[in-house]
Amino acid sequence: MKRLWSTGLTTRAAALVLAAIMLAVVAAPWLAQINPLLMNIPVRLHGPSPAHVLGTDGMGRDVWSRMLFGGRLSLTVGLVAVAIEFSLGTVVGVTAGYAGGWFDLAVMRLTDIMLGMPGLILALFVVALLGPGLQNVMVALGIGGTPGVARLVRGVTLGIRERDYIQAAIAVGLPPTRIGLRYILPNALPPVLAVATLDTGTIILAAAGLSFIGLGAQPPSPEWGAMLADAQKYFPNGWWLSVFPGVAITVVVLCLNIVGDALRDVLDPHLLRRAK
Repeated sequence: MKRLWSTGLTTRAAALVLAAIMLAVVAAPWLAQINPLLMNIPVRLHGPSPAHVLGTDGMGRDVWSRMLFGGRLSLTVGLVAVAIEFSLGTVVGVTAGYAGGWFDLAVMRLTDIMLGMPGLILALFVVALLGPGLQNVMVALGIGGTPGVARLVRGVTLGIRERDYIQAAIAVGLPPTRIGLRYILPNALPPVLAVATLDTGTIILAAAGLSFIGLGAQPPSPEWGAMLADAQKYFPNGWWLSVFPGVAITVVVLCLNIVGDALRDVLDPHLLRRAK
């Protein structure tokens, strides 16, 4: 953490902004005093004002409340989908890289086939099978990102497998499961954590895109992508309806990419060796 904090002012600023956003969405019930689903037609399409800091939407709902509770949904989608893809991808990658032989060959050919299809297209296919909804979007995006993670972890595992302490563990007769969990997995996690941070931003963006076309969050859920889709009907007169969710998505994804890049540089062993 100290090494990450010392990577530069930009990284520190991005980390602080990201932490502030996460604290805000966690504290949404206290920061937003108006129910995000409460409709109030007499004040529909009112611009930002003291009564409604970010204005109201076409149904008179408070945009500030919807932004905070929508951030909960968007960040949850990103974190859950990343957890799915990295859980599945890490297990597959470590198993294939350590086992080798025909199993590794079969898994990697299947991975190549899935990588030949863009992740978002694969997610669209899964959502089409499961139906629209945020839960299905989480599963779809998690599955869509699994092949890339599996290939990354498998490459790292191949390098770790040849190290002396792994050969010593094999020589003393330790079972493969224990070697994988005790020695290979902990050493494969650093690059995985860096990529996970970068992928979270990508998944949040993809989830917003799926919600925008009606396959993600369903009305009246206050998800950022769904809010952008609803804002189309009122642009440009209701400019605030598209500007605030768009800025929120941009800032979160940008901060995650900056922190992810810094984390990757910190955890890259080649960079660490050159820095010493």
